[in-house]
Amino acid sequence: MTDTPTTLVTATGAGAGKTAITLALARLAADRDRSAGYMKPKGTSLQSSVGKTLDQDPMLARETLGLDAEMHQMEPVVYSPTFVEGAIRGTEDPGALRDRIREVFDELAADRDHMFVEGGGHWHTGGVVDLTDVDMAELLDARVFLVAEYEAPGDLDAVLAAADAFGDRLAGVVFNKVSDAAFDSLDRDGIPFLESRDIPVLGAIPHETSLAGVTVGDLADELGAELLTDAPTDAFVERFLVGAMGGDEALRHFRRARDAAVITGGDRADVQAAALKASGVKCLVLSGGHRPSGAVLGRAAEAGTAMLAVNTGTATAIDRVEDVISGGRTRDVRTVDRMAELIDAHADVDALF
Repeated sequence: MTDTPTTLVTATGAGAGKTAITLALARLAADRDRSAGYMKPKGTSLQSSVGKTLDQDPMLARETLGLDAEMHQMEPVVYSPTFVEGAIRGTEDPGALRDRIREVFDELAADRDHMFVEGGGHWHTGGVVDLTDVDMAELLDARVFLVAEYEAPGDLDAVLAAADAFGDRLAGVVFNKVSDAAFDSLDRDGIPFLESRDIPVLGAIPHETSLAGVTVGDLADELGAELLTDAPTDAFVERFLVGAMGGDEALRHFRRARDAAVITGGDRADVQAAALKASGVKCLVLSGGHRPSGAVLGRAAEAGTAMLAVNTGTATAIDRVEDVISGGRTRDVRTVDRMAELIDAHADVDALF
């Protein structure tokens, strides 16, 4: 069993920026002349229920950190719906899974000064086989770095629950993607409240659009969509809305949106027209292989709003858009470098090292 110092990066919820922060911390360790290793014991980003992974995180770790480990080492358990079904039927042995993870971890950590382990999904993912991030921290003797988001005081409930679960292993909390509007509340009330509960807060990283979303062009590429307009594709999309209601109701809904993609059927001219009137809608994703009318395309050109067409049904389009947007901009080395700069500027990195 190796005694390599280990940091497990977990999160209060999916999409909090866990991957970018894990790799950025490893990059910062490398900048401090420490050889850093990476592992993601549970792969949770799946293309199909049988467990074919879309998980690019280990591949990016290889590129970012110059690692030569194999995928099956960096991600030994594919936590697919099929895997979970088997686990609850008793076909997976939790003890054997733990042994496999520990064995691979020791191999990866053997020549490293510091190991960085990325949690899976939520911190409690893996409970059916006793492989939550709490279990992983115990198994790998890791200190825990909790990533959280903050928009309102109620978000602290999730932080308190996680802190209670990890106990003394919690090295600290870092808030990520904090908006200007939320920062004052967090700084004035949220952080002092947590510290009064003996929960260390190591920093608050400001929201940065280039890290939080994907460009319309990237979204189109990932979906394999046809661009129906000549509108610019460099706008960022951070969330999506589904246009399944009537035109008037849709307009009220869309006007509250910010940096959003609207997914609707290619034959829903009323919803398309409503979306084109909302300044916060950056693109439309039209499902079903239907092309919009010339009048709608003309309005899109006037509004400078990109329209993307996919041949899949709406339900499939929603799943695919959600996968792309929730992955954010953690797919290249430049993104990791930028996150490292933000952490260095806004968090107490030395407390982790």
